[in-house]
Amino acid sequence: MTKLFAVAAATALMITPAFAQEIPQAVKARQGQFNILALNLGVLGGMARGTVDFDQEAAQAAADSLVAVSMVSQHAMWPEGTSVDDLDATRAKAEIWSDMDDFGSKWAALGEAATAMQAAIGEGQAAIGPNMGPLGNACKACHDTYRAPE
Repeated sequence: MTKLFAVAAATALMITPAFAQEIPQAVKARQGQFNILALNLGVLGGMARGTVDFDQEAAQAAADSLVAVSMVSQHAMWPEGTSVDDLDATRAKAEIWSDMDDFGSKWAALGEAATAMQAAIGEGQAAIGPNMGPLGNACKACHDTYRAPE
């Protein structure tokens, strides 16, 4: 019985990848950066709303992380053939590749908003809320333009 289970498990492992769509490293990387953005925006948003206690060090770390992600070169993250039209594992619309300049300007706006947040953290919790608006707007502009609905 144990031998039968081992053979069945090994067979399943060999067959499963044939049915699974391979996710390119670039797609995994860009999804990772969006997860980092979401995590840190959540920390700052919680502090701005008062649902998370303000912690100067944690707020600064979150803002620093947003800036760091915004500085990652996007060139390698968006190779042709990795849109929602090509892969099930992404929601990236093909329009990204037809207007990379617009996409780049939206990414730059995120970086500017993140840098403003980073500078404002030293002013305390009251400075987070007003800076969340530009951050949220930058994220929303890109999301609404270049992310396909699920």
